[in-house]
Amino acid sequence: MKRLQDKFHFASATRAIWCLCAAICFLAFSVTRAANVLLDPGFEDNPISGWQSYGANNYTETDGHARNGTNYYKVYGQFTGGDNYTGLFQDNPATPGNTYAADGWAFSLSTDGIHGQDQIWIEVTFRDVALNTVGLYRSAIISDANISSFDKLDQWFRLPVTNTWSFANNNGIPIAIAVTNTVTTLTAPPGTAVVRYQTVFHQGPDNANGSMYFDDLSLNQISGTTNSNTAWNIVWSDEFDGTTISSSNWSFETGNNGGWGNSELEYYTSRSQNAYVTNGLLHIVARQESFNGFNYTSARMKSQNHFSKMYGRIEFRAKLPYGVGFWPALWMLGNNFPTVNWPACGEFDIMENKGSNPSQVQGTIHFSNSSTQHQSLTGFYNFPAGNGATNFHKYLLSWTTNSIQWYVDGLLYETQTSWSSWTGPYPAPFNQPFYFILNLAVGGNYLGNPSTNSINTNAVWPGDMQIDYVRVYDLTPPLQLTISITNGNVQLSWPSAIVCHLQAQTNATGLGTNWVDLPNAATPYLIPATSAGPAVFYRLRSP
Repeated sequence: MKRLQDKFHFASATRAIWCLCAAICFLAFSVTRAANVLLDPGFEDNPISGWQSYGANNYTETDGHARNGTNYYKVYGQFTGGDNYTGLFQDNPATPGNTYAADGWAFSLSTDGIHGQDQIWIEVTFRDVALNTVGLYRSAIISDANISSFDKLDQWFRLPVTNTWSFANNNGIPIAIAVTNTVTTLTAPPGTAVVRYQTVFHQGPDNANGSMYFDDLSLNQISGTTNSNTAWNIVWSDEFDGTTISSSNWSFETGNNGGWGNSELEYYTSRSQNAYVTNGLLHIVARQESFNGFNYTSARMKSQNHFSKMYGRIEFRAKLPYGVGFWPALWMLGNNFPTVNWPACGEFDIMENKGSNPSQVQGTIHFSNSSTQHQSLTGFYNFPAGNGATNFHKYLLSWTTNSIQWYVDGLLYETQTSWSSWTGPYPAPFNQPFYFILNLAVGGNYLGNPSTNSINTNAVWPGDMQIDYVRVYDLTPPLQLTISITNGNVQLSWPSAIVCHLQAQTNATGLGTNWVDLPNAATPYLIPATSAGPAVFYRLRSP
């Protein structure tokens, strides 16, 4: 979420910040580049910067146990009754031959220590542009059986990443096989585009209690360079931070349109009763009311003729309504829909859900075969118990020329690589720009056509689908400031394709938390030289 708290769940705060700050000190300037390439390695930013979470039960804490500073990261298992994995990760651009050293500090409280089948470790993987693993390194794996050899409980201990593992790839997820070597330097193998630093908490089927703390994590680049276009950055987004729905990004489809081909029962409107923005969230609301001859109203928004995208990553963060008859969906249609119609245009269902079953969501592609017949490929994601679709989750589609992948909260659950189209050779129809559609339907074929009586009595009215943001990522040059001197003045530049904004602060004692946005600051940004005044620090924040 975009509202700040002293204590928060990681799934609610993932923003990228380029934290290398340029201190502009009057007529001179200096840049300090830390060897550590991780953003916010000590979790001191509020909200945290750069990290993505997976699984439930990721938190920052401020209760005095931090190794340094104020905050640390706390993690524990999901209590699913089976093997489950929880943690956070951060990706950075890398090139083959780069070398790194990695470690981090861990702590387990004696009153809440890991035990049973709990295991924790730090992992560094090198990945290609499709995020398939090409190299795997881990720290020692900590458990109840060996934690006493790591300075015991109630003490911070260091976990260097030194073990090389053999592995097999399973849809991009490395399945570790065995330790093959012990090293002090981690070397990026051929094919590397990204280096991922990751913490892992593995809870076994015994549902053992216990938590682990992490702080002062590091991934130090020792040698090598960075490819110019190997960082995933936001190139378009709607954060829904204002007070109105942006007419530059969205338009409404209204009416019932014969059930929209799905026997839907609602009448879509553009009224504020059915779609509005408040407190950083888009609300799409289904209501039980008589309107234009129908028993239900809702809203359906599209980015057609405003924004469309071919390839990249598309991410939504959303919370879904509960009840029989609700059909929330985040999806995309090909730009050629008006000329070739559906299904020839292609369709991505990034996420859809049956409101009566909040424990599961579905991701699907629709397309046609050479005989113009409808075809589809689909997959399902089942949420951990107690953390279903009625909570906020991140839904991500990763789309390349020959692979489409679906993620929930950073967990890959579906990959499709084969499809067809009568409109052209493979990879048609998924080789053109697609536009977004956000809607909350009532009734319909997907739900098994529940009766109005069942919908009226078994849904929680009004149904409210809440969307925190829509973000589109592309491989770009890294999000960073370039500093130069022009006619005696300082000039700041950064990649113009990335959605970001320049921030500044004045703090004579060093970096603080009082960052201020610089309205309308665009690259290149010229800073006139001055002979007096405090140092000014600058940084980029995305989105």
